[in-house]
Amino acid sequence: MPIQDTPEEWPVTATTTPFTGNKTSVRTDEVEMPDGSRVKRDYQVHPGSVAVLALDQDDRVLVLRQYRHPVRQRLWEIPAGLLDVPGENPLHAAQRELYEEAHVKAEDWRVLIDLYTSPGGCDEAVRIFLAREISVAEGERFEVSEEEADMELARVSLEELVRGALAGELHNNCLVTGALALRAALSGDGIDALRPADASWPARPFDA
Repeated sequence: MPIQDTPEEWPVTATTTPFTGNKTSVRTDEVEMPDGSRVKRDYQVHPGSVAVLALDQDDRVLVLRQYRHPVRQRLWEIPAGLLDVPGENPLHAAQRELYEEAHVKAEDWRVLIDLYTSPGGCDEAVRIFLAREISVAEGERFEVSEEEADMELARVSLEELVRGALAGELHNNCLVTGALALRAALSGDGIDALRPADASWPARPFDA
């Protein structure tokens, strides 16, 4: 039997939404267990996200440093953002985020890895892309505000990111997962074996 996740859905006998925010909400489902009992499960409903691990001509990763209030830390991250429109092509969203957060464009795109950030309490699905052959985008920079207003940008070697993740110095899930996934790809079948940028994504189906 192959080791892979499979779709399954237990019956939901009742559902409520006790909180609705600007981008996410909280849902309470009454779920019927296999033995017939019923339990309540609370979880965050999330539109989904994309992230971009962008490599420059020297194989350095483009990273940014941003304040994250829930954890009270300024974290090093890779460009990322929400899927704002239901059914939005995740590649288009990733290209937008790379432009808005780093004012960069890329010619070569691959799917690096897909993940659920916290499946026990949130339905957020994230697709991390690998972007190569990057260059400065045309036009004016996107106007940023709030936490993004004082973001720091840097270019760091993959080896340093992997070292920092294993040392407990870097914590952002997309940065850590993306760096380790790229290291695994380079140590395995190589970048050419990665999925194409338009690969299907059952967790967040999208229009072509």
